[in-house]
Amino acid sequence: MTREEKVQYWLDIVAEDLDLGKFLFQSGRWLYSVFMCHQVIEKMLKAYWTATRDDVPPYIHEHRLLAKQCGLYEKMSNEQRDFLQEIRPMNIEARYPDYKRSIAKSLNEEKVRQIIEQTKQLQEWILQECLAVTKPSTSSDNTRK
Repeated sequence: MTREEKVQYWLDIVAEDLDLGKFLFQSGRWLYSVFMCHQVIEKMLKAYWTATRDDVPPYIHEHRLLAKQCGLYEKMSNEQRDFLQEIRPMNIEARYPDYKRSIAKSLNEEKVRQIIEQTKQLQEWILQECLAVTKPSTSSDNTRK
């Protein structure tokens, strides 16, 4: 696979996860909706990693660490960094039921709507950063006639 194909692989999964997160929200499954938001950001960071590095992204779920290791964290705004911290506990895949219940109790419709919106914004920002590093540069010599 080319680098571009590998990046596209991550982006395709992100699109599916975001759609699923929206569907889960609409069906009132807020806990799993925010879990999918967590997944979207993780996979966007791995797409950026793949676009900018030659090695495979690590099998970790810690957004801040992924962002730091691929060089994206320093480019993030304070709001984006805060959001990474906010959705950190939403990685509920292998958590005990008591933990899931405590996270679920902290959610309401407005909070989840806000998380989805922030996820879309960060996803789009990371995508723009990916495109910035993967677009071929045009030299001025190629544009002159």
